[in-house]
Amino acid sequence: MREKNIKNHPCFNDEAKGKFARVHLPVAPKCNIQCNFCDRRYNCINESRPGVTSVILSPGQALAYLGRAMVKIPDISVVGIAGPGDPLANPDETLTTLQLVKEKYPQLLLCVATNGLNLPDYADQLIKLQVSHVTVTVNAIDEDVGGKIYAWVRLDKKIYHGKEAFKALHARQIEGIKKLKSAGMIVKINSIIIPGVNDRHIPEVAKKLSTLGVDIFNAMPLIPSKGTEFAEIPEPDRYMIERVRSECEKYLPQMRHCNRCRADSAGILGHAMSIGVLDDLKECAAMPLNPGENRQFVAVATLEGVLVNEHLGKSEEFAIYALGAAGDYRLIEKRAAAPMGLGDLRWQKLAEILKDCRAVLVSAAGAKPVGILRSLGLDVIEMDGLIEQGLDYVFKKRELPGRRMKKGCGCGKEASPTACEKSGCADGCSGSGTGCM
Repeated sequence: MREKNIKNHPCFNDEAKGKFARVHLPVAPKCNIQCNFCDRRYNCINESRPGVTSVILSPGQALAYLGRAMVKIPDISVVGIAGPGDPLANPDETLTTLQLVKEKYPQLLLCVATNGLNLPDYADQLIKLQVSHVTVTVNAIDEDVGGKIYAWVRLDKKIYHGKEAFKALHARQIEGIKKLKSAGMIVKINSIIIPGVNDRHIPEVAKKLSTLGVDIFNAMPLIPSKGTEFAEIPEPDRYMIERVRSECEKYLPQMRHCNRCRADSAGILGHAMSIGVLDDLKECAAMPLNPGENRQFVAVATLEGVLVNEHLGKSEEFAIYALGAAGDYRLIEKRAAAPMGLGDLRWQKLAEILKDCRAVLVSAAGAKPVGILRSLGLDVIEMDGLIEQGLDYVFKKRELPGRRMKKGCGCGKEASPTACEKSGCADGCSGSGTGCM
């Protein structure tokens, strides 16, 4: 067993980039800020940029996937969580995953990449879990610059915009970085070079953060994303990139080998993700939330047996489907739902009724029931469309039929059912940040 060595992190150490591999576990879909350059709706496997993933994994699925990846990629030295949203906007999933990895693979380095908004709240837990490296994305230290970069920030259920959004975020970033450095954590800063917005300002970011003991700085070129506020801003050319990095190098060591990795990247930096590892990723995403459980069925809330068209809370019974040997679907039986009027106990009883189901397909569901059911191993899939399409998604990881965001989101765009939750806009949403009703 290889001893844990902080020099074996290929992203933080240029000498390790061709020797050691990393794997990112995509367990964090929700985000608590909206940057004007970011769009997490695009999941093309051929696109390599932060915020993109082909699937979302539960902590249990992530551990199963890591086990397979360790076989196919024997040089893995570090496990990272970098989205596709913000890891600390998904604290339960992120911290549980880190704990599982730490227990099973204690030799591996653990790292997290965050926007820093929730960092002060979870820094102590990251330290306790022996996370060795944290990356914080800091794009500005001046409110006139930062106010142009962020559409909104959601903190303590309050929405901030423009300069107020930046000030709320920046104060928390500084507080969190100080906490990490006081514990001896290795901290890297990412700054996105946005031509005409912050390219002249980024050296001031490096100068300021050098006084906090930051270890390394990564000035990353903007990747223009269609449909975002900054879609028409061109990607910085190599002369601008080198100018920014050279000026920042007066204050902090520069990372010049960043690959701007996806949230599900795996392997040696600069090498394409192998088809075998990608297949493992998709297969693990189709497992039950807790892969060790025997959950071979899927429950469906349906009025007539053709469409997924009933709300979780209103459904009086669920149709139970199984995957046949020929890849077809069979209706096994119908089961009565747990009675209404029981409060949270209703969802605990429903989890017991559906304990052999890996997911329940519904037209809509409240955030609290979803959280309770998922914590008990039952995934809740909100969708519109044919039952067969939903079963294809669960059993075969095919594309899920789109559905419109719930009232209150503010964007009205098509997105995945996991995209928008009452706790805040998330994966795929570029709306107002006010959350879903």
